[in-house]
Amino acid sequence: MDITIRQARDEELDEVGELTAQAYLGDGLLEFDESDAYLAQLRDARRRAELAELLVAADTVSDEVLGTVAFAVSGGAYVDLARPGEGEFRMLAVRPEARRRGAAEALVRACLDRARELGLERIVISSQQKMAAAHRLYGRLGFVRAPERDWEPIPGITLWAFTVEV
Repeated sequence: MDITIRQARDEELDEVGELTAQAYLGDGLLEFDESDAYLAQLRDARRRAELAELLVAADTVSDEVLGTVAFAVSGGAYVDLARPGEGEFRMLAVRPEARRRGAAEALVRACLDRARELGLERIVISSQQKMAAAHRLYGRLGFVRAPERDWEPIPGITLWAFTVEV
């Protein structure tokens, strides 16, 4: 499948938000399922597009949105971990039927390219411990665990940190 990475379009933002929410729900990544407070943030792609660079992976032929990620730079309102000289991406999500076709990798590579374009030193990300497939992808792309930067968005939920030099 040929994949194009581009900025999300305004008319796609509701779809992108729902794609993200459904990916997290479907993969069991929300501690409190439908009542999880994070679900509203996942659905709010409009806010992500305002506070970060909201990228999509689209099928080159049909232009169907296959996946999405938000890229932000240190100092931005959408950053959790990035320090000066660092970028961060969040909410990487791919439609279940589009998985294993390279959309997630293409999105992560686009974030790496963007960090290089901006002259950043590294990217730092957060990931749930049970996201083994994502961890394999990150490892292939040079990310390493940074346990000293692990954190808890809410008490009892620890997110692992990963970094990669760019």
